[in-house]
Amino acid sequence: MQTRLVPIGDGRSLLYIAGQISREGDQVLAGRCPDEVSVEEATRRARLCAQSVLSQIESATGLESVIEVTQVIGLVLSAEGFGDQPKVMNGASDLIVEVLGAAGKHTRAAVGTNALPFSATVEIAAVAVVRTG
Repeated sequence: MQTRLVPIGDGRSLLYIAGQISREGDQVLAGRCPDEVSVEEATRRARLCAQSVLSQIESATGLESVIEVTQVIGLVLSAEGFGDQPKVMNGASDLIVEVLGAAGKHTRAAVGTNALPFSATVEIAAVAVVRTG
């Protein structure tokens, strides 16, 4: 399941979007940052993850239903000692705000990890408040 809709009342629901990994088409974009994948490329991959998050929102309720994106959680496959995960995640955050405007402004976690599914460079999950009634 890619999304889960949880009613919170007054015609609103929380929409949970499962982790979306970096991919182009069916190809997983793998590699650790910054020793295998540059920070710039990892940032592009984070943007692709955000596109997938937005696609999941569109499929579930439509982008026009978004009241606000409340949280984005970003995981970056990182080499030991790498600490620029927030810079990588800016690619995702910037796209969400570009597409949704003020409704796209969100809190965010940018975390480094030593493993992600399929060795993907980036994985992003999100929560949004949406109109459902």
